[in-house]
Amino acid sequence: MTPQQVLATDSAVALIEKLKSQHGDLMFHQSGGCCDGSSPMCFPRGEFLLGDNDVKLGEIADTPFYMSRSQFEYWKHTQLTVDVVPGRGGMFSLEGPEGLRFLIRSYLFNDEEYAALEAAGRV
Repeated sequence: MTPQQVLATDSAVALIEKLKSQHGDLMFHQSGGCCDGSSPMCFPRGEFLLGDNDVKLGEIADTPFYMSRSQFEYWKHTQLTVDVVPGRGGMFSLEGPEGLRFLIRSYLFNDEEYAALEAAGRV
């Protein structure tokens, strides 16, 4: 079985659902470490322009999650879990007014999991 490359905690799913009720369909893009640090950024779907170098890691709460291919090269060995903590995140990300911010927790795939991802053409 191929492991999922992106997951979300129950708290993150609850916030995603709340934001969907306010903004409609959403998308995530993992920030590359500029201006807003390296936070997962949440946008109304279609308002962040994706390019040929963006990789879709999967979906959380029916919401696609992307990152740049160059950044994916650093993260491809890890499973990302989107979580929520109190505080202010990226000023362009939709969760800011909620007094919460999305963050990433990571898990390093073991050899068997990574081999399954390779066999599936995911890395």
